[in-house]
Amino acid sequence: MKKSLIALAVMAAAGAASAQSSVTLFGIVDATIAHGRASGTGAANKTALANSGYNSSRIGFRGTEDLGGGMAASFWLEGSLGNDDGTAGQRIPVGNQNVLNGASPTNPNGVGDGAGLVFNRRSTVSLSGGWGEVRLGRDYTPSFWNLTVFDPFGTNGVGTTLTLVGPAGGLGTAGNAMAPVGTRGVIVRASNDIGYFLPANLGGFYGQFNYWLGENTFNGANSARDGTGWGGRLGYGAGPFNVAISYARTAYDATPVNPVQPITTTNTFTGAVAPTAAQIAAQRAGDFRTWNIGGQWDFGVAKVMGHYTREQRDSSAGNAGTGIPASGEIDGRGWLLGTLVPVGAGEIRASYSTYKIDAGAGADPRARQLALGYVHNLSKRTALYATAARVQNRNGAAVSLNGATLGTATSSTGYDLGIRHSF
Repeated sequence: MKKSLIALAVMAAAGAASAQSSVTLFGIVDATIAHGRASGTGAANKTALANSGYNSSRIGFRGTEDLGGGMAASFWLEGSLGNDDGTAGQRIPVGNQNVLNGASPTNPNGVGDGAGLVFNRRSTVSLSGGWGEVRLGRDYTPSFWNLTVFDPFGTNGVGTTLTLVGPAGGLGTAGNAMAPVGTRGVIVRASNDIGYFLPANLGGFYGQFNYWLGENTFNGANSARDGTGWGGRLGYGAGPFNVAISYARTAYDATPVNPVQPITTTNTFTGAVAPTAAQIAAQRAGDFRTWNIGGQWDFGVAKVMGHYTREQRDSSAGNAGTGIPASGEIDGRGWLLGTLVPVGAGEIRASYSTYKIDAGAGADPRARQLALGYVHNLSKRTALYATAARVQNRNGAAVSLNGATLGTATSSTGYDLGIRHSF
């Protein structure tokens, strides 16, 4: 009898503990047949089995512990998957973007760096309560949210907005100068981040403030501010209406200090190496600033959404040879207008987006894109999708879709056909 009572007490204690804490395994496996076409002399088409055409493929663990009194502690570890070739970890895009933050929207079939599974999408620990949430680790920047939330295609696949890929997505030397090494990583995600999020009971108002550290030493000969930045987002959503504005700024000094990634154009991950003097001169950094505003209205029969973004980078003498003036600013701006139309078990997606860089000298590269797609939900977790997009380049811009090589013509067409399963 005593043994039975002891067993019941142990089971009760275990039940109480499980009620207070939980750990969840989650993920998305998304595969797509991606085709890119271009025309003109020298053009080359490409067909690939890629991933993340609708949602980013990922695997992760998250958990929450109830601390009592309305407070909770939680963690979130999420890494990228390359389910098209079985790789995991950081995905280096095939192109000119030099980023380690997942497959590029314009090159979804990036190559893996061979590092294995790393939680490069998000790795945070947080404490929350009625006063809000403090979150520490690697996370999305506040300025990124408006570009994905108010885009019917999110930030995946051939239809994603040009306002996301604009700074370094094929707008020529001006685009590369706009986004120095490391900056695009901070556009989407920031490492070494300290974030505060407003509580959810503010009558529709929401927001966050983030500060990320460059974590450089300072000995009087270099600057500890390189790679350090901050950003914030404030929004209001109630009923069918949602609008938000954000701002972010990252400091980049003229000479990178202990760069994690070399300044190269080969797009190969070689670890922490010092750039050469020529490489530093080719892409000398300047402070990078971005702000955007986005919103949507749900009319029932359709959601209409849009956003406007502007990005600026301080120019310097290190821009010699890029067509950028030695002083002043490089200015990029773009906008998107899109819609989501529910149709039975699925929805139609459509958008028009454009991005332009004002380099202050010579022609200003610009690109315009029209995208149309359909998602059919087989269940709450499984969906089939198809997307078609066409981009038109002007003034030296060279945005191409799904890995196509532009020829003498200035346009490119891309198609995605895939399946997404979440768990």
